[in-house]
Amino acid sequence: MAERQRPAEPVIRDVREKGRLEAYVDDVFAGVIVYFALDEAPHALVAVHTVVDADHEGRGIAGALVRAFYAIAARAGVPVVPLCPYAAQWAARHPDVAPPPPPEAVRAAERQLAATPGLW
Repeated sequence: MAERQRPAEPVIRDVREKGRLEAYVDDVFAGVIVYFALDEAPHALVAVHTVVDADHEGRGIAGALVRAFYAIAARAGVPVVPLCPYAAQWAARHPDVAPPPPPEAVRAAERQLAATPGLW
């Protein structure tokens, strides 16, 4: 019986200046979270959109991206506002690493997103 090979773990790169958290598998782009940092207090990182390349779907790429996004925010000492539906669903399933954001951060994120819709 042939041994089944595990998929390679994605390498996650934070391209902060472009608002992108990118995943690569074997140096091939696999997925992205598009995000922004709140301009005003309360400061937070805001996940807007999560996309996984069709060739990499079903391999845990989106979950790895969201987990890494929450880890980056935790290291920075700021909450995550998951406006992206996938990130919000993931957060609801992982409350141990994805605490709910303060309501004022959610309101500020929604205002900033509405003010710059073309960017996202």
